[in-house]
Amino acid sequence: MAMSFEWPWQYRFPPFFTLQPNMDTRQKQLAAWCSLVLSFCRLHKQSSMTVMEAQESPLFNNVKLQRKLPVESIQVVLEELRKKGNLEWLDKNKSSFLIMWRRPEEWGKLIYQWVSRSGQNNSVFTLYELTNGEDTEDEEFHGLDEATLLRALQALQQEHKAEIITVSDGRGVKFF
Repeated sequence: MAMSFEWPWQYRFPPFFTLQPNMDTRQKQLAAWCSLVLSFCRLHKQSSMTVMEAQESPLFNNVKLQRKLPVESIQVVLEELRKKGNLEWLDKNKSSFLIMWRRPEEWGKLIYQWVSRSGQNNSVFTLYELTNGEDTEDEEFHGLDEATLLRALQALQQEHKAEIITVSDGRGVKFF
């Protein structure tokens, strides 16, 4: 799967792995890092990881260049993603995080479009059916992790388009 990923030109540029002191340059650099993180995680359908896993992954560790973004700089990139609404820390120490290459509202919109398109309004689904069922195999939200799915459904619930319910084998959702 990694071979189908198109690394941006900056990834082959050694200074990219050192946060730049000039604020204008740093803002462009952080924007490039944020874009790279979101694209990489989207392709690999990766939604959570620890900072240490991130540092060792190809994402922040270019083996060919023998360059690695330092942990402190990774934290700066991740914090930038959090400010944009694409990341949520999973612990107080900021050592693990949920990466949202689509914000929950965007996932909710995609799910609701599928519900409407397939005539499933007023239907009840288990969370498993939504993300692992045969009916959703061709949908982008197929295989979505439960934490992100719940956030998407909560966003739909706030819009009165869905209600998260308890069903016999766990949680489910009713769409309106």
